Amino acid sequence: MIQALINTFKIPELRNKILFTLAMLAVFRIGHWIPLPGVDQEQLKKLFDIQLADNSAAARALQFVTVFGGGAFGHSTIFGLGIMPYISAGIIFQLLGSVLPRLKALQNEGPSGRQKVMEWTRLATVALCIIQGFGWLKYIDAQRLVYAQWSANPIWWVMAIMALTAGCVFLMWLGEQIDKYGIGNGVSLIIAAGILTRIPAAIGDVYKDFDPGQPGKMGYPAVFFLIAGFVLVVAGSVIMTVAQRRIPIQQAKHTRGRKVFGGQKSYLPLRINHGGVMPVIFASSLMIFPSVIFTALAEQARSRASMVQAEVGWWGAGMRWIADQLAHGQFPYVIGELLLIFFFSYFWITVQFNPEEMSKQLRDHGSFIPGLRPGPRTAEYLETVMERITYVGAAFLAVIAVTPMVINKSFGISPEVTQFLGGTGLLIVVSVVLDFIQRVEANLLMRNYAGFLGGSEATANARLRGAAFNR
Repeated sequence: MIQALINTFKIPELRNKILFTLAMLAVFRIGHWIPLPGVDQEQLKKLFDIQLADNSAAARALQFVTVFGGGAFGHSTIFGLGIMPYISAGIIFQLLGSVLPRLKALQNEGPSGRQKVMEWTRLATVALCIIQGFGWLKYIDAQRLVYAQWSANPIWWVMAIMALTAGCVFLMWLGEQIDKYGIGNGVSLIIAAGILTRIPAAIGDVYKDFDPGQPGKMGYPAVFFLIAGFVLVVAGSVIMTVAQRRIPIQQAKHTRGRKVFGGQKSYLPLRINHGGVMPVIFASSLMIFPSVIFTALAEQARSRASMVQAEVGWWGAGMRWIADQLAHGQFPYVIGELLLIFFFSYFWITVQFNPEEMSKQLRDHGSFIPGLRPGPRTAEYLETVMERITYVGAAFLAVIAVTPMVINKSFGISPEVTQFLGGTGLLIVVSVVLDFIQRVEANLLMRNYAGFLGGSEATANARLRGAAFNR
């Protein structure tokens, strides 16, 4: 590992890409602390901490958006919206591309078509920034966290919305610069950097709660359990992220004169976790809404009862009971999230995976699966295999999503700590780090250096010669 790091900085081109990527991430972290003018940052931080301690639905919604978008709602900065609007716009056009034939045809036109879709995505990002920025400002204004002299000033509203929009657009540009001049996926690296910066706070929470021998405090067994659980969960996430079902593919033989071409064997890799982190994101985001809605109905019933100086009736009590049952970590909440994870795992496969198209491509390239006729029989087989491995991938996602909630409820450990034992943040970080390491590995192997996967430089050269022989 140490030798691989040394080799990484021996190559000028690779070294410059890594340093440029780190510099862009440093710019992101600097902007993360530039406050939005007119907002009482101290009171906002207190309100955010109180809501997190109470595990309210609004706080969980803000925390979810913050983790996924790399924003800073806790202290309302110019990067408060993060990269979330850009990601949302990209997902919208990705889903529309599988529904609208004209948009799908435009995406298949090549670089020109993808460039046109990218322009529409950027415009949709600006529109989403304006909508989300206005909604966030209305929320903090309702909580009286905007200074009175600015709250009634239309110029401040325009300035604040423009600042949030400009911050998101700048992060979008920052990610594109990393894609072009750095190494790795820029948007994913920005999100992962925002998640990893929470590690010092999690370690601080463990240190504050560590007091062996005191009842209700964390001792050596608990710390050992946390470390072992973190290692096991990360190892399992890495294995399931790169796990594949390899289907053997045979190329047809072609005879030209006295020479025979083709006939080579290869594999068609199908990822076990094809949906990635998207099913967990969709399930977690949808499970926030029932708790928010029923809490709002319960508060509305309570306020009406207080106005007429009467007790809360059966309607308010019922809404409060349902809101409590659908709170984060409760049994109905966990069951609902598990069902949604399985649903969105299969939904995402339906949208992204087309067995008929894949069967057609195999046939056009003169390849086939041994024992299966090209065409509908191959498509049926691919669909059956994908349904089975998707069940395994969805089960893995369900375990990863539920683990932080179970540990938080069972052992009373802070959510700031349990978020690194599973959930959306861990899956994102694992995927991004694996992608980054694979790209660095490819650059090292192209220059006959040993990579991060172990072995000497002679081993790397042997792997290169083997790859060239296979080609």
